[in-house]
Amino acid sequence: MKGIEKITARIEADAGAETAQILREAEERAAQVRADYEAQAASQSAAAKAAGQEAAQRQAQRLESAAQMEAKKRMLAAKQACVDEAFARAQKKLMDLPDKEYAGLLAKMAVQVSKTGKEEILLNARDRQRVGQQVVAQANALLGKRGALTLSGETRDMEGGLTLRDGKVEVNCAFETRLRFLREEMAAQVAGILFA
Repeated sequence: MKGIEKITARIEADAGAETAQILREAEERAAQVRADYEAQAASQSAAAKAAGQEAAQRQAQRLESAAQMEAKKRMLAAKQACVDEAFARAQKKLMDLPDKEYAGLLAKMAVQVSKTGKEEILLNARDRQRVGQQVVAQANALLGKRGALTLSGETRDMEGGLTLRDGKVEVNCAFETRLRFLREEMAAQVAGILFA
């Protein structure tokens, strides 16, 4: 029996050695697989972190850009309000001129737009009553021999200024109209003065 025991012992020893070898190889393979997965997980984690940081940076840039745009819009609105106020004050100053200066201003405006010297001057009801005759007299004096302007019995709904009518043709010289045209021409210049 010693021969069988020796063979069995040898088979068991070989099997044990082979099993140990297989276990070592399996453990090494498992360790390699684990290391590969850990490296892959670390790589994916780093890539996800980098992508997250990049996305956060892009979002921060978008938010900053939006905030800058909003600030510019608000600044522009504030500047527009200042320009509006400047032109509103200019119109109020014109309206608040003493009668003599106001009549002189309206007379000069009438002379500037008169083509024939025979047009009708239309004012708002308050100005017609207050300075109507003065405007006509001063304008005719400025026109000299060709001065034959008349004060219309009609009035116009305007804050100040005048309308000059020759038959069916009317020239609107209302302050609000003239200031609107001036504003379109001079808005950048006025803003430059206000915000220099």
